[in-house]
Amino acid sequence: MCGIRAGVRLARECGAQVVHCRSYIAGLMGLAVKRATGAKYVFDMRGFWPDERVDGGIWRKASPQYRVFKAVERRLFLGADHVVSLTRAGVREFERFDYLQGRVPPVSVIPTCTNLDLFRPVPPAAATSSFTLGYIGSVGSWYMFEEVAKVVRMLFDAQPDARFKVINKGGHDAIRQALGQAGVDLSRVDIKAVSYDQVGVEVGGMDAGIFFIKPAWSKRASCPTRMGEFLACGKPCLANGGVGDVEEDFVQTSTGVPIRDWSDATLREALAKLLDLTQQPGMAERCRQAAEDRFSLAGGVREYSAIYRRLSGQGAA
Repeated sequence: MCGIRAGVRLARECGAQVVHCRSYIAGLMGLAVKRATGAKYVFDMRGFWPDERVDGGIWRKASPQYRVFKAVERRLFLGADHVVSLTRAGVREFERFDYLQGRVPPVSVIPTCTNLDLFRPVPPAAATSSFTLGYIGSVGSWYMFEEVAKVVRMLFDAQPDARFKVINKGGHDAIRQALGQAGVDLSRVDIKAVSYDQVGVEVGGMDAGIFFIKPAWSKRASCPTRMGEFLACGKPCLANGGVGDVEEDFVQTSTGVPIRDWSDATLREALAKLLDLTQQPGMAERCRQAAEDRFSLAGGVREYSAIYRRLSGQGAA
C-alpha cells in the first residue's frame, strides 16, 4: 500500500506515461498506478514467481499464498499493456494459460543482458596446454553443484593435467565440500572471489564453462546470467536443458552441449563433446557472436526503448 501511494503520487507529479514493473509485488503496485493515472503498464515478469516458490520448497501448491498469487498473476497478465519475458520458452508457457486464449498482450523477449564491454574474449595471462573448466556464480539454491563436481572428477580422471576454476563469493567451503565428496583432487582446483569488473578477465583463463540448474517447470521462464557471460568471453558451455532457452540457444548456435539427465554415461558423453567443441576452429568468435545476437546489454536497451516509445505514442524509432 505504501508503494502504491508513492507510485501514484510520483506518476502524477511527473505525468508518467508508462509504469514498468519487475516481477509480481512491483506489478501489483504498477497495476494500481495504471488504474489511478491512466499510465500504460509494462509487466516485466522475470519468471513464474508463485511456481518458483513451490518448486523451491517454500510454498505448497495447496497453500493460500500460492492460490492468492496465481490469482494476482492472472490480473497482472490481463492488465498489462506489454509483457516482457526473459525467455521464448516462458512465452510459450503463458500463451497456453486458459484465461489468455485470444487475449495475449503484446510480448517482447529480452533475456538477462550481458555487458559485452566487461565480458569479452581476452588472451589468458599465461599460455598453457592444460584444459581448464570454469564455473562462475553461486552454487546453492537452484544450482546443482554436486553434479558439476561429478563432471570435474570425470575430467580429472580423463586428463591428468586438467584444472577447474571457480569464481564465487561466499560459498567456498560448500564448494570444497562438494568437490571433496565427489573425489576431486582439490590441489587442481582454483577457487577465488574477485570484483565484478574482473570476472570477465578470470573467464578468459578458462577453456569452457559449466552450470546445471534444477529443471523445474517454473525455470522455463528463467535465463541464466552466467550463460551470456561465458559466451561473451568466447567460451562454450556444458549445461542442462529444461531451463529457459538454454538448450534451444546451444543447438541453434552450436556453442554448447545441452543434456537432459545426469547419468554417468550422459555426463561422460557430454564432457567429450565439450572438449571437442573447444577444439573447433573459430569457436571463440562463434560464442561471441551468439552473445552479441542474444544477450547484448545494448540490444536490451534498444528493446526497452522501443516498448516505451510505442506505449507513449512516440513510435518505435
